[in-house]
Amino acid sequence: QVQLVESGGTLVQAGGSLRLSCAASGSIFSINAMGWYRQAPGKQRELVATITSGGITNYRDSVKGRFTISRDNAKNTMYLEMNSLKPEDTAVYYCNVRVLVSGSYVYTDHWGQGTQVTVSS
Repeated sequence: QVQLVESGGTLVQAGGSLRLSCAASGSIFSINAMGWYRQAPGKQRELVATITSGGITNYRDSVKGRFTISRDNAKNTMYLEMNSLKPEDTAVYYCNVRVLVSGSYVYTDHWGQGTQVTVSS
């Protein structure tokens, strides 16, 4: 009922920039919080940044000042602008969206398929 399509991941040199996108579609009545997570090989998935429906943002310490999360509510799309990328940012990045599906009364969490970001040194 809800589809999330991520894009923007690629190979980039250290110090470079990337912009990830996550577009939600389907039987969506409204979207609450949205967020980006990442998972590096051999590590647990970790929170990168979140944004509420009102635009309040939150970041993990290691990306503060380098990453910017934003959303376009009219397009049901979320973005992650990543600057000054470091090799340790290498991971599969996943979007997570809390959605009220049309006809439902509770919000449910949905995950994208992931997009690979590789930062070379």
